[in-house]
Amino acid sequence: MIKGAIFDMDGLMFDSERLVYEIWQEMMDEQGFEYNLDIFKKTIGLRTDRAEQFYSELYGERFCYKPLKLRSRETFLKRIEKDGVPVKKGLYEILDFLKDNGIKTAVATSTSAQTALTLIKKAGVYDKFDSFVCGDDVKNGKPDPEVFLTAAQRINISPLQCAAFEDSINGIKSAHAAKMQTIMVPDLLPPTDEIKPMLSFLCTDLSLAVQFLQSQI
Repeated sequence: MIKGAIFDMDGLMFDSERLVYEIWQEMMDEQGFEYNLDIFKKTIGLRTDRAEQFYSELYGERFCYKPLKLRSRETFLKRIEKDGVPVKKGLYEILDFLKDNGIKTAVATSTSAQTALTLIKKAGVYDKFDSFVCGDDVKNGKPDPEVFLTAAQRINISPLQCAAFEDSINGIKSAHAAKMQTIMVPDLLPPTDEIKPMLSFLCTDLSLAVQFLQSQI
């Protein structure tokens, strides 16, 4: 029986990963580094320290990650301020369903609290959640299960009674390791053969998960 629902943010709640990729492509072109969508995809779901390690191994010592990360965040927030938060299809519907059925909700994201809470508030869904766990709240990033386990603890629901909503491969691995029901709504990354056995439900937008939840509550 599902009593809690825990959501990833980027690529799942918000169509933010495409915008982040566009910004990184612009910066890398400017810096003269070879870059493409396939490289960006390898960083999806990674916390800042692991992303920095990935880029350092790929480009070597001459690559300075932290200034570019800061610049990308500033550019991202400016564009969000100008154009609004790109909300994924079905988000409002599923959050309303969960609240109507007394299911506790939390966010479990690798993004920093400062950025994550800014987006969540601008999208008008802050009051829809009971708790938030962000990248700077945990020691270990996805695919480690810490962020999902922490979220379950904060809403006082057993992980075995939680559904985890994810779009990324590392996110699904994290939620599966936490022993949660996993619902995948793919964004830039389709499910791989490795993670398909880990999925409880696969759908193309969040509202389609309502039918699955109805069978579990």
